[in-house]
Amino acid sequence: MSSKAKASPADIMPLANVMARLRDPETGCPWDIQQDFGSIAPYTIEEAYEVADAIERDDMAALRDELGDLLLQVAFHSRMAEQSGHFALQDVIDGITEKMIRRHPHVFGEGAVREDGHAQWEAIKAAERADKDPDPSALAGVAIALPALLRAEKLQKRAARTGFDWPDIGGVIDKIEEELEEVRAATSQQDREEEIGDLLFAVVNLACHLNVDPEAALRGGNSKFDRRFRAMENMAGDSFPTLPLDQKEALWQEAKRRLKRD
Repeated sequence: MSSKAKASPADIMPLANVMARLRDPETGCPWDIQQDFGSIAPYTIEEAYEVADAIERDDMAALRDELGDLLLQVAFHSRMAEQSGHFALQDVIDGITEKMIRRHPHVFGEGAVREDGHAQWEAIKAAERADKDPDPSALAGVAIALPALLRAEKLQKRAARTGFDWPDIGGVIDKIEEELEEVRAATSQQDREEEIGDLLFAVVNLACHLNVDPEAALRGGNSKFDRRFRAMENMAGDSFPTLPLDQKEALWQEAKRRLKRD
């Protein structure tokens, strides 16, 4: 085939057909038949995180597989919805296609001019929310089920669009220091939990001001800790758990130096 020839369009129907077979009440898989939206939702979230993990590791083979697993979740939910008489997979595909066209008038509109359409995208989203949701709040539509760190970021960005935010980074840092003092002053477990939440929320605000994705930053911090801790274990061997804290700290500093050189 010529390098200029167009590839055949992707065909999702074989996957939809497999899902229909698995969910067939008479001949399907007992486990798949027993599932409902609630029982499958945790798998959907898990698969999305595994996609993010493959991207973080720059593992394209794993990314291909994980995207397939995520696509299966779409097919699974869509099949359950179809069996309940709500919508089918084609409705999902049509809906997202129409939404992407509607939200990109600078690309698909008549006489469209290519430009940074982010502000327009957000304005269209806000108008769509107003049509669907009677809640007038600027925070309407920020899903409660989002991971807490991601939800904090979205809430703060929504609030910032109304002008409710610190004008500069100095105010944010002062707020973090204030929240840290309140953590120190907390005397009950309930108060500590509340103040730690306020502190984390303020740190997310700092990330937003610095144009840093807090979720990605924390993933990076987790990965760094993982690498350094494993390096400590390798250096110490089986004796690591019994070493005094000062020796573990020395190993930690050595692990930092070695990994920085590498």
